[in-house]
This record gives sequence, C-alpha cells and structure tokens, in this order.
Amino acid sequence: MAQVDTAETGQGGIRRDTGSGTWRAGIRRAIRVGSRPGPWKRGLVLAALALLLGLFMLLHAKIPNRIGNLGSLAETFLPWFGLFIPVLLAGALWRRSASAVAALLLPVMVWLNLFGGLLGDKSHPGSDLTVASHNVGADNPDPAGTARDLAASGADVLALQEMTEQARDTYEKELAKAYPYHTVLGTVGLWSKLPLSDTQPVDIKMDYGPLADTKPVDMKMAYTRALRTTVATDQGPLAVYVAHLGSVRVNPRTGFWTDSRDRGAQALGKAIAAEQNERVVLLGDLNGTMDDRAFADITSQLHSAQDAAGDGFGFSWPAKFPVARIDQILVRGVEPESSWMLPATGSDHLPVAAGISW
Repeated sequence: MAQVDTAETGQGGIRRDTGSGTWRAGIRRAIRVGSRPGPWKRGLVLAALALLLGLFMLLHAKIPNRIGNLGSLAETFLPWFGLFIPVLLAGALWRRSASAVAALLLPVMVWLNLFGGLLGDKSHPGSDLTVASHNVGADNPDPAGTARDLAASGADVLALQEMTEQARDTYEKELAKAYPYHTVLGTVGLWSKLPLSDTQPVDIKMDYGPLADTKPVDMKMAYTRALRTTVATDQGPLAVYVAHLGSVRVNPRTGFWTDSRDRGAQALGKAIAAEQNERVVLLGDLNGTMDDRAFADITSQLHSAQDAAGDGFGFSWPAKFPVARIDQILVRGVEPESSWMLPATGSDHLPVAAGISW
C-alpha cells in the first residue's frame, strides 16, 4: 500500500493530505490554463469593432444621405471618430487580445491618412497679404470691442459675417482708421487696406425650412449673405468672396437639416466656376466642414489654407469649446503660407486668419 504524506495541523489533530492535494490543485490549474483562449482568440468583439471603425472612416463617402443626411452628419465630425481608437486600445490591452490590437491598425492608418497631415505646423514665414474672416455674431454684446480686436490683428483684408443693422455703424466706425476701404451688402462685409472695386452680391438662395418659426421677422427677411469684390494688390487683382451660408440643425423630423446650406454651397460653387480672375480667395462661415460632400462644388475648385498651412485642426465653433471648423479660408491661384486662429471675441465663433503669397 502506498505511503501517504500527511501533516498534523491545529489542536484538533486534523490531518491534511499535502501530496494528493497539491497534485489535484496542479491538475485544476492545468485544466484552467488549457481551457483559457489564447491571445489571438480573446477580444474578438473588440477586434470586430475596430475593423468596423476603420471601415466606417475609410468608406464615409458611401454613407447615404437619403435618410436624415447621415453621411453629411458623420463627415462633419469625422476627425472625432479617432477618439474611439484609444478606447478600443485600452479594452484590447485589458483583455490581452492580440487580435484586437492587430485590428486597430486599420482605423489608425485610415485616421492618419485622413487627418495626420493636420497634426504638425505647416506654416512658413512671410506672406504678401494677410486675410482674416470672422462671424461676429448677431448676439455679440460688444461689437466695438470685437472690431478693435480684429483691427489689432494686422490683417490686410478682413471679412465679417452676421452683422446686424444695429451693429453695422459700430463696425464701420471702429474699423475706419485701420481700413480706408470697405464694402457691406446685407449682413456680410469686407474691410481692406487696399482699394476695392466691382462689388456685387452673390445669390445663395436662403431658405430657413424647419427653422422658420424660430426666427424673428427681421431675421427672416430676404437679405444678402454673400458678396464678390476685387482687391487691388501690387501683384494684380484678387477676387475675394465673402459668404455666410445657411444654418444647419439636427431636427427630429428631418434629421440633419442642411437644405439651405447645401443650396447655397451649390450657388456659390457656380459663381466661383464663372469667376474670370485666376486668383480667388473665399472667406466666410460656411456652416460646414470641408470633409462634407455638400461642398464638393467648392472644394473641387479651391483648397483650404488651413489644411495647407495651418497648425492643428483649426476648429472655430463654438468658441468656448470648438468642435468643428466651419469658418473657412479657401484659395485658388495663390499660395497659403500660414494659417492660425485669432483670440476669441464676443462672438460664438473664433476668427480665422491666413497669410498668402503669389
């Protein structure tokens, strides 16, 4: 009969079978280890989510707009989908899932391909002309202070949007010393240190749609929200467009409502296509990001100064916590050298500026 290794413990004289107990515990541990899935089999749900995220960003242009403009809504906030990457990475590390970590390579590469170029400073010193644009806000409590701040920026050409009739005189008075030339049509205007000529309105076909009931009568009146003028520079004439496209809203009935903005973008694209001057600058609050397919008629002709020569994403709205770049500086026939955000004013938008060269 085999000898059993035993030991006495405690006052009760209870015997513990240390040899067989250790053996059984080892067997149980081996069974647990053997039944535990390996690192490539763990976290398969996380791996699937990572692949879906990568495909979502890669194929964002395929998301249909037929239902509530979901495609445009996704493209408006497309950079922010990158925040899901560190969340999924944390989950993959917690689960010790090699498959999930490997799957994350897809969204990482897609996001870097789309937005990696915005992470560094691409500005160059020197420029021939500095342009700036600002939606000054109809509810701005300090238009005089806003005007002084903008004049102090040193911009050669300054575009303003959303000026009310009551504040117009204030802007004209405060900017007169720094800018001897200016033109105002409706709620948009351009102030310049260089002569202006050939100013004309651009019809961007405003329609408030589901917002109509929320607007006071004086705001629902038909008025000019875009203009085109010529700035006389030492290098020749520069065509400058100032625009404030229609607002967008998330509405329970219509989803992401962009009808007015989209029609304005199409009209503005046609106006730029008919422009004879090879040197063009578009300044304005376009109420959308340039990733949005709705601006294809514009982005096919102009390129973004912020993308080409900025430092970071250039988010401009809302001013307190910017989440989207809807205030744009787009150019053709000139070279952006730098682009930056100006300090906040009394508006809910941040001003944007760029240096351009010939």
